[in-house]
Amino acid sequence: MTKTIRLTAAQALVKFMTRQMTIVDGQKLPIFAGMWAIFGHGNVAGLGEALWHVRDELPTFRGQNEQSMAHAAIAYAKGMRRKRMMACTTSIGPGALNMVTAAAVAHVDRIPLLLIPGDIFASRKPDPVLQQIEDFGDGTATANDCFKPVSRYFDRILRPEQLIPALNRAMTVLTDPADCGPVTLAFAQDVQAEACDYPESFFEERLWTQRRVRPDENELAEAVRVLRAASKPVIIAGGGVLFSEASETLAGFAARHGIPVVETQGGKSSLPFTDPLNMGAVGVTGTGAANTLCEEADVIFAVGTRLQDFTTGSWALFKNAGKHIIGLNTQVFDATKHRALPLIADARVGLEELSTNLGGWAAPKEWTAKAQAGFMAWMATADTYTAPSNAERPSDAQVIGAVQRALGRDVSLLCAAGGLPGELHKLWQASSPSTYHMEYGFSCMGYEIAGGLGLKLAQPERDVVVMVGDGSYMMMNSELATAVMMGVKLTIVLLDNRGYGCINRLQHACGGERFNNLYDYNVWQAESPQIDFVAHARSQGAIALKASSLADLESALAAAKQNTRTTVIVIDTDPMISTDAGGHWWEVAVPEVSVRPQVNEARKKYEAAIASQRVGD
Repeated sequence: MTKTIRLTAAQALVKFMTRQMTIVDGQKLPIFAGMWAIFGHGNVAGLGEALWHVRDELPTFRGQNEQSMAHAAIAYAKGMRRKRMMACTTSIGPGALNMVTAAAVAHVDRIPLLLIPGDIFASRKPDPVLQQIEDFGDGTATANDCFKPVSRYFDRILRPEQLIPALNRAMTVLTDPADCGPVTLAFAQDVQAEACDYPESFFEERLWTQRRVRPDENELAEAVRVLRAASKPVIIAGGGVLFSEASETLAGFAARHGIPVVETQGGKSSLPFTDPLNMGAVGVTGTGAANTLCEEADVIFAVGTRLQDFTTGSWALFKNAGKHIIGLNTQVFDATKHRALPLIADARVGLEELSTNLGGWAAPKEWTAKAQAGFMAWMATADTYTAPSNAERPSDAQVIGAVQRALGRDVSLLCAAGGLPGELHKLWQASSPSTYHMEYGFSCMGYEIAGGLGLKLAQPERDVVVMVGDGSYMMMNSELATAVMMGVKLTIVLLDNRGYGCINRLQHACGGERFNNLYDYNVWQAESPQIDFVAHARSQGAIALKASSLADLESALAAAKQNTRTTVIVIDTDPMISTDAGGHWWEVAVPEVSVRPQVNEARKKYEAAIASQRVGD
């Protein structure tokens, strides 16, 4: 006879979560490091009560905003290279919907995230309940249906026993290297409190380890054949290299076979900046060295990357008509993009087996030497952009140089949307794997401070530096208070260019008139706001100060090392300046018809550029 234990559905869920384990650096740990929660009527009585009883095994963290607490969970999982993760619970209605944006971030970035929003009453007796969305033609629809397109797995728990198959399915998705992403379990609020006799076996401890898929022998043989025929091969290192912990393998592979490596935003720090075959950033925000190689490359070996448009220069970067793309990836969808030859495998195992089968083959020495010479020339150029300056309002690049000089390479740098990602991708010098953390898959403004909090929880031994523009800060800064409340120390450099400087530059480049982006170019406002970011950060409990110059910034950063709580350093920057060296064209559609000559001129340049796109070959 099956032994059972009587629990509410909420109690069963959290008990199950505490019994799921993983291995990190040889140590067995719970795979769920905590639950972020903002309680409301849809989860406080059910899940809230259940979480209180397991608070020592499954810590509950209180966020200030549902989206930002989910961002913190995402950054934690990314910082842990997907080995451990966190969950988030909200009430129904607006609390749940606030997490949809974060779900999309996790979906695009392939990050494990368990979302447990409250839902309506399964019984429907009190309908319509507070915050319920009513569909006039579908009685089963709720606000949580919005999670469906941004979840790898979605389920609605309408009976207590449904947790058993739902949670088993959830765990397989969260831990699968190919299908990894957000899981949403919409949890009916009355069901959370209902009891059920669950089998004791459901709560047995289970160990989840990283699956390493080995390559198919036919795909491996074809990849070997194509590489052996290459005279100008290039490796694109994506985030999959870091998730697979394949950095050392990649470095050895590149050195043995003489192939230069370029890095995507997600893959940056796959190789140390000092590695002799690391050519740096690729694509729209790439280095001149990396992009020159990619333009000529006859084989593009894409490792663990989804080849988004910023990586491929909107598919105009690879100009060699005879090129081949090899896609080493756990996910077939990514490995076969643009007619790539797939090599479905874990990055580390795939590189190991490919190297064994390549034997002593290496790219021509002159190709490798050309790559290294090109990178040295690029660095000489890059240094001119990051050099010290007495400018009243320095550029983003000059601020990056100041941060690097003050803190060195041995810190973890985090950023997200805006102009900073482009400059950091080209100019930041990462020292070791996972020390560069950029959310540029979904390019989500507001991710930065919450993400910094999550990354610091994942890497408590490291100094975490967040660089954020004033636009992103204004969108979402409330987890600054959470960091102070939790005693988590961050160093935040806030660059104030008085608005959305990146999009202002793009607007102008496309022939548009500057408006609606910078405070000083808004035609409808009576007065430009003068925001005191120092006072605002202090009001949330942070140490905060204004740097009047780059030298002042460097001094403030050095002093911040001794601070025991989060420090925010604000510096005014110039919104008009960006690094014009390096980089590649990016397709942003320009109006075909306009009365403005600037737009018409931009359209001509656009039409000339799209002619170089090589999408189908």
